[in-house]
Amino acid sequence: MPAAFVLVNAEIGSEDEVLEDLRGTKGVIGSWIVYGVYDIVAKIEADTMDELKEIITTNIRGLENVRSTLTMIVVEGQKI
Repeated sequence: MPAAFVLVNAEIGSEDEVLEDLRGTKGVIGSWIVYGVYDIVAKIEADTMDELKEIITTNIRGLENVRSTLTMIVVEGQKI
């Protein structure tokens, strides 16, 4: 099953709102506010790689108050 971790930069002050939006997004199986260069880490799973790409490019990057993302796709065959 394709999976990825997406690091999210949110607009200042909107981290909680973005976190709640992520938690309501299909394919997001976990999301957390973190300290550091990025504001939020989200764990994504999908049935296919195309579905995974769609979730990330449309559903996550398209969220209001998401400034930027960095995606790390899990190597096939690894269990997360």
